[in-house]
Amino acid sequence: METSFLQSPIGIIKITGDSSGIRSVEFTDASEIIAAEIPSELFEATTQLTEYFEGKRSQFDLQLSPEGTEFQKKVWHLLTTIPFGKTSSYQEIANKLGDPKVIRAAASANGKNPIAIIIPCHRVIGSDGSLTGYAGGLHRKKWLLEHENPVKQQSLF
Repeated sequence: METSFLQSPIGIIKITGDSSGIRSVEFTDASEIIAAEIPSELFEATTQLTEYFEGKRSQFDLQLSPEGTEFQKKVWHLLTTIPFGKTSSYQEIANKLGDPKVIRAAASANGKNPIAIIIPCHRVIGSDGSLTGYAGGLHRKKWLLEHENPVKQQSLF
């Protein structure tokens, strides 16, 4: 398993993976030793995340290999269908899974997503439009949603 770190506008991101794909993308407190060298298996992920933060990328094209239950993987796959600049609710995710009653299980799977940003769990909000929990912290979720908002506030002067 290889590890790489990326300094982003919202903190340090730890990326892990191997030749079978990306296993995790998570925010870290950087108490670990951060190596400057990027392993070849993680170079493309680091490049695409950098482009995302620079506003040059809205979709990712990476081999992903998250570990989880079959249900979690179904939820994570659905998350990848939420378009850039859009949001969905936990209820909408449950409905797409075919059972509105699995809303809590869908929310739990969303919270266990090991691949932040690339599997966009930050795009899931409460049915009332509220920002709900995010493993990386609500301040990061808010930043990511504003970063992806297609309507940017422009200065008139």
